Amino acid sequence: ELSFKGWICNIRAGNVQSLGNHIKASSELVAFNIDQAVTSVSPAADGKWTISQLPCHGDLVTDLDFSPFDDALLATCSADETVKLWRLCSPEKEQPGGPELNLSPGLGRLELVLFHPTSSGLLAVGAAQSALLWDTSRQDAPLAGTSTPPPPAPPPTHATHHRGREVRLWDSRKLGSALGSVSVSDSSGLSIFPCQDLCEPSCLCPPPPLHPVSPVSHFLATTPTRGACAVPKMAMDTLSCEVMRVFQLTDSCIMPISYQVPRKVEFHADLYPDTAGRTPAQSAQEWWKGENAQVHPPPPPPPPPPPHTHTHPAPLRLTSASHTTVPPPHPMCVNNEPLVSSKVDKAAPGLSASSSTLSSASSSAAPSRSPSSSSGLSTGPGPRPSPNSKFRHIQGSVRHRDAHITNLKALNLTTPGESDGFCTNAQRVAVPLSTPGGQIAVLELSKPGKLSDTFLPTVQNTVNVADLCWDPFNPRRLAVAGEDAKIRVWTVPEGGLTETLTEPDLLLQGHTEKIYSIRFHPLASGLLVSSSYDLTVRLWDLGTGQEVKVLSGHQDQIFGLGWSPDGKLLATVCKDGKVRVYDPRKSTAPVEEGPGPGGHRGARVVWVCKGEYFLVSGFDSNSQRELSLYSVGALASGPLATTEGDVSPSTLIPFYDPDTSLLFLTGKGDTRVCIYEIVPEQPYFLECSSFSSQEPHKGLTFLPKTVCDVREVEVARGLILTKTTIEPVAFKVPRVKKEYFQDDLFPETAVWWESSLSSSDWLAGSNGKHRTIKLRPSDMAPVSEAPKEVPVKKYMPSSYYLEEKTDEQKKDELLSAMVAKLGNMDDPLPQDGFEGVDEDEWARYLAQIVVMGAQVVGRAFARALRQEYAASQAAAQARGRSGQQSAATTSITGMTVQEAQQILNISTLTPEEIQKNYDELFKANDKSVGGSFYLQSKVVRAKERLEEELSLQEEDQQKKRQRQQNSET
Repeated sequence: ELSFKGWICNIRAGNVQSLGNHIKASSELVAFNIDQAVTSVSPAADGKWTISQLPCHGDLVTDLDFSPFDDALLATCSADETVKLWRLCSPEKEQPGGPELNLSPGLGRLELVLFHPTSSGLLAVGAAQSALLWDTSRQDAPLAGTSTPPPPAPPPTHATHHRGREVRLWDSRKLGSALGSVSVSDSSGLSIFPCQDLCEPSCLCPPPPLHPVSPVSHFLATTPTRGACAVPKMAMDTLSCEVMRVFQLTDSCIMPISYQVPRKVEFHADLYPDTAGRTPAQSAQEWWKGENAQVHPPPPPPPPPPPHTHTHPAPLRLTSASHTTVPPPHPMCVNNEPLVSSKVDKAAPGLSASSSTLSSASSSAAPSRSPSSSSGLSTGPGPRPSPNSKFRHIQGSVRHRDAHITNLKALNLTTPGESDGFCTNAQRVAVPLSTPGGQIAVLELSKPGKLSDTFLPTVQNTVNVADLCWDPFNPRRLAVAGEDAKIRVWTVPEGGLTETLTEPDLLLQGHTEKIYSIRFHPLASGLLVSSSYDLTVRLWDLGTGQEVKVLSGHQDQIFGLGWSPDGKLLATVCKDGKVRVYDPRKSTAPVEEGPGPGGHRGARVVWVCKGEYFLVSGFDSNSQRELSLYSVGALASGPLATTEGDVSPSTLIPFYDPDTSLLFLTGKGDTRVCIYEIVPEQPYFLECSSFSSQEPHKGLTFLPKTVCDVREVEVARGLILTKTTIEPVAFKVPRVKKEYFQDDLFPETAVWWESSLSSSDWLAGSNGKHRTIKLRPSDMAPVSEAPKEVPVKKYMPSSYYLEEKTDEQKKDELLSAMVAKLGNMDDPLPQDGFEGVDEDEWARYLAQIVVMGAQVVGRAFARALRQEYAASQAAAQARGRSGQQSAATTSITGMTVQEAQQILNISTLTPEEIQKNYDELFKANDKSVGGSFYLQSKVVRAKERLEEELSLQEEDQQKKRQRQQNSET
C-alpha cells in the first residue's frame, strides 16, 4: 500500500548510473545520492522532515550503506576510487566537514560497499573485477584481497539476453547452478533493487523445494524508480501488521510503501519472530579468525513504572512515523481520502520499545491509555485491545424530502474560512447570500419546502458577511460581523421574516479592522466575544451596547476562539503558532499558552470532556490537516495527542456533543462527516462510522438535542447546506430493544437555550450552571430496567443437515447424536424448534421421501453404507491395534472396536446388549423421524464390527483351548 501522506517531496535525485543502491535507510535517517554528494533526511523534533546535503566525493557516488549497529554511520564509495565513512548528525544541524575514515583500495572505480551483518567495523568493497574486505579500525591494510568472498548478499538479480529481468536463488554450497528463478519484467533498466527481510520473507520468499522462489505479491508504482531500500525491522508498525516498509526514490520525491498482512489491528507474534539487535556479535578480527556468531535479539523492554497520580497526564512526544506508512483501516475520511488517522504504537516482544523516529505510521502521542491515536508502551506481555465505542455503528441518514428546504438560490460560497458558512437554532436558519448588500436569508425550519422564485425576505446587512451566529438564549436575535469591522445585531419578527430588514437593533463599533469570528457566551445572556484583524479579542455587553473587555497578546491572525463549557475561560488559536487560554475577568493577557498548529491556513478550537481538554483542528507546515488534543493547565508542554491527515484546502470544522462525547468533523466542500467519541483518557479517540453525502456540502450545523427522536435512538440531528438545499440529517445508533428508552445513550441534557445569569453578574465574578432535563418519554421504560431474557436454544438451519460433511465432522455428529438419542428419547427434533425455516421447504423434502417408496429408500440406504465404508478405509489402515486378526478386520471395515462401542453406547461385548442398542438406535435414526441414512449406516456398521469382534474372540478362545489340550496330551 502507498500513502501520499508521508511523501518526502521537493528533492532532486542524481542522474547516476551505477550497480549500487541509490538510497539507504537506517532507523533514524534516510540517505540518497545526488551525483557527487549525499543528501540525508530525517524527522526533526517537531515531526517534520528535514533535508541536508553532504558533499563527500570528487566524482559520482556509486553506492552507500548504513551500519546495522549505528544509525548515524554511513559508508560511501565513488568513481573517484575512495571509500569514506561519515558520522552523520540530525539534518537540523550542520553535517560534518570531513569523513571519519578515508580508504583508498586502489581498485579503480568502486561500485559497491556493504557492512558485514554480524561483525563490527567489517566493510566489503567491490570494484569491476575484484573485491576487498576492510577492517575499518585499521587504515593501513585490508583483511584480505580479491580471493576472499564477500559477505552474504541478497539473492542475485540480473537481466537476461532478451532484456527480461529475473531473480535467482543460489545455494552458497553449490554454485554450479541456481536452485530456481522467477522472471520479473522486461525493462531497459540496469538492475532490480532486492529488498530482503531477514526475519520475515516479504516480496519474494523461499518456499518448499518444488518452488525455490515464489512471488507473494507485488506493488505497481506510478512513477519511475531511481532506487529503493528497505527500512530496518525495528521501525515497523507491528500493531498494523506491517511486515516490510520500502522507500522508493524518484527524480523529485521519496515515496514510503508499506507491506501489511491483512489481519486484525493488534500484535501477531507469528508475523514477528525475534529480530537482530543493535549489538555486533563479534569484531572483524574474531570473524577473520574463523569464529561465527549471530546477532542476538534486543532485550525486552523494561516493565512500565508504577502508576502515579497526576493532575494532568504527562504529554508524550510525537514521532514522524506518520510520514512513512499507510494509515490504518477505518480512517477518518473526506471525499473517500484519509482525513485523520490514529494508531497505537506499543512495544512488541522481540522488538525494541519504539524510540525510533521511523517507528510507526501515523503514530500520535496521547496520554494515559493507548488510543487509536497514541504512542505508548504496552503494560502487559501482549498488546492491550483498543476499546470500542458504543457509538461505533452510528448511522447517518438524510431525512425525508418533505423536511428539506429547497430552491435556495444565490448562496454565498465565499464566506471566510473562520466562519461556519451559516448558522441555526431550534426554530430558524440564517444563510448568507451572494447578492449585493450582504443579504442574509432567514428561513423557518417549521416551514420546509420549495422557496419562492420571486421574493425572499432577507436581512440587509449592507456589507459582506464575515461571520454570524444566533443568540442561544433568544432565538430571534442574530449577530452579524461585517467586513467593515462592525457587528450588527438584528431581531427577527415572531413567525419569521415577511419583509426585508434594513436597520439593526444594535451596532457595535470598536474594532479597527475586519472581524474574524463572533461567539456568544454559553451561560451569560447578552455577552458576545469577537476577534479581528487588529489582533484583539473584545467582549461586548449587548445590554449596554458597550465594549467591556479587550484581550491582547496575539501576534498574528486569530483563526478561532471558543468558550469553555462553564464559561470561565476562553481559548484561541492563532496564526503565530500559539494556542492561548484567557480568563477574561482576571486578566486581559493569556493565563496560559503553548505551541499550536504549524500551518498558516486556518484552525478551529472546541472544548471537550467537561472542559478538561480542548481540540484544535488546523494544518501542519506541509498543509496536511491536523487534529490536536490539549490539556488545560499543561499547554506549555504541547498537544497531548496529534494526528495528521490528508492535504485539503478547507479547515476541519469540529462539532462536539457533550451528552454523548461525539465529535463530528467535516470541512467546506467535503462529502464525508467523520465521527469520533472523545474520552478523557487514553485512547481519547474512539473511531465510529462516518456519514457520506451525495454531493459536497457547503456547511454543517447541529440542532438542540430536544429535536432528536429518542424512540428511534437518534442521538444527534444536523443540517447540511448544499448549493440549493438545506437537508436535515439524523444520526442514529442501531439498537435491538427500541421499545425501551436507551438511558445509556441519553443522559440528562443541559438546557443551554436558557441563560443562568446576566452579563453584568458574570462580569462581577458570578458563575452559573445550566439546569438539566430528562429526554425519556413518560411512556417508555429505561433499557437498564428491562427484564433479562432467557437464552433461547438455537438450532442449525436445514441446509446444515443436508450439506456434505467430512469424515471428522460425521464422526463428531454421530457420537453426539448417539448420546443424545439414548439419554433423552423424548427431546424435540431440531426442525420442530427451528425458527425461520419455510414450511414449504420441509413439505418438499417429506413429499420426496414418500414418493420414492421403499425400494428407493433401500437403494439409498445401501449407497450410504458403501460410501461410509469407502470413506474410512484409508484412515483405518493407519491405526495400530492389538491382535493381527482384529487389526485386519479394522482395516477392512474401517472401524475400530472402541469406535463401534461408542456408537452403540455399550461397555461390555455381549450379543444381547449389542442387539438391544442396535434396535433402539436404528429406529431412532430413521429418516422419517428426523434421522438420516448416514447415521443408520453407522449403526449397522458398528453392529457388524462388534459381531465380527465377538466371532474373533470366540475363535481365539477355541484355539487357546485346543493348544491347552495338545499340551496336556
